[in-house]
Amino acid sequence: MTKIFAEKVYTGEIVLENQILACANGKIYTINDGHREEADKVVTCIAPGFFDIQVNGGAVYHFTASPNEDCLRDIDHACFLDGTAYVLPTLITSSRENIFKGIDATRTYLQKHKNTCVLGMHLEGPFINEKKRGAHLSRYIQKPTKQLVKEIIEHGKGVILQMTLAPEMFDEEILRLLLDSGIALSVGHTNATYAEAMHAFNLGIHQVTHLFNAMSPFLHRAPGVVGAAFDHQQVFTPLVLDGKHVDFAAAGIARKIKQEKFFLLSDALFLRKEKHSFQWETFDAQLINDEYINSEGNLAGANISLADAVRNAVVHLGVSVQEAIEMATYRPAKAVNQLHSIGKIAVGYPARFTVFDENLSNFKVLSTEEQSVILDNR
Repeated sequence: MTKIFAEKVYTGEIVLENQILACANGKIYTINDGHREEADKVVTCIAPGFFDIQVNGGAVYHFTASPNEDCLRDIDHACFLDGTAYVLPTLITSSRENIFKGIDATRTYLQKHKNTCVLGMHLEGPFINEKKRGAHLSRYIQKPTKQLVKEIIEHGKGVILQMTLAPEMFDEEILRLLLDSGIALSVGHTNATYAEAMHAFNLGIHQVTHLFNAMSPFLHRAPGVVGAAFDHQQVFTPLVLDGKHVDFAAAGIARKIKQEKFFLLSDALFLRKEKHSFQWETFDAQLINDEYINSEGNLAGANISLADAVRNAVVHLGVSVQEAIEMATYRPAKAVNQLHSIGKIAVGYPARFTVFDENLSNFKVLSTEEQSVILDNR
């Protein structure tokens, strides 16, 4: 039994003070009022492990370019060092062979490392709209066919936890195959009209991918995907809060509209802020003025961690620390159907936490799990 004393406990829903968390066998056993003298470890602030649903690479390797276990280990380690306890490595639009290679690598990695940060993977594409491809390569964009969709669902079972798609590219019959698969679907890299987006949301897609970016904008005569996401109460709207993908003022407006459906992701091209250039086939990126830009002048992924986004929410959006923590824990877990197992500090939930100081610095993962790959890599 390990006892952790925390001055403040951000449970994902409320804030508690001066608590003892008793943990055993990788789970939270009890949560009670207590004193630091009773504890094995003392921390200032503790939260559920942060959950980033969209990370493209670790400190060195990029998952789409290197869909293998070495890359997953790199992402695992980098997330751990940045204070992110759970992650969905993201594989973007690429060939069928590359997608399946990423699925196989993720499955094998999960089997070998039970206490990894990696929960599964996020497949972003290849069924997207050319007009909103962003940095995705045109050559790999595909029209969804029943056969390929069935193959991805079957091969990715238990591994693909989220998939980004452009609903206007689908026949409804094929879209329903994905809706029935149990994969959390998200509308992104899409030029759908307001009506097309609302139809997809009404069918059961309840998330967009990086709000505002790579989607039809809100215009007064054409409300687009952004307008539909604002208008549909069930739709989650995660956003890259780096001040570059979206102006902080626009992010603040979105947060006021979507309230508990607004949350944070990093969409990091690389973590740890160490990688300055990248090339995969004709996908290229240079780190210029703290942002990754490709040769076409498009944003090619972010240069922040989820902890950076949490800090930005407090500093630039003026939200409470509690709300910012909820945006990185409870809300993403709910959006990706994982709230049954992560996203809260509660009895029976994992004894894996993100800890930090009052000034929102020194974000670290604290885990009582044994033989964890993330701890082995420290």
